[in-house]
Amino acid sequence: MGFFIFCILISLTPIIMDFDKDFYWHDSILERIVIDRTDPGNNDTIVLEIDWYDEGPGRLIFEGVCVTKFSLNMGIIALETMDQGYTVENDPDLSNFYTTWKGRMNHLKLNTYVIKTLSTGGEIKIIAESFRSETR
Repeated sequence: MGFFIFCILISLTPIIMDFDKDFYWHDSILERIVIDRTDPGNNDTIVLEIDWYDEGPGRLIFEGVCVTKFSLNMGIIALETMDQGYTVENDPDLSNFYTTWKGRMNHLKLNTYVIKTLSTGGEIKIIAESFRSETR
């Protein structure tokens, strides 16, 4: 009985992923971007559906999103392969967010996530509280 409970607890323990180190970005394919603002301010999420080069289909789910910047080139007949993904310390857009809100959002601990695409030379920047990874 004790072993069974231990196994259940292990399977429910969240795995903390390192955005900079735990994903094989190069040549993975960005298939879809979904922005969910159905409950603004309470559930602001962005979901990236990705066909990972080394692991197959999955999702990155960014939660508590406060700022996004998409610089993507469309109309090109090519899969949107990615080049790299990383976090940014001391990001000017993050600093600008805190400054713009004049202290009203200082309670939020935000991170800056950047994904650069290879096929079209695009960039996605997401400033959010957290992200998690799921398989599809």
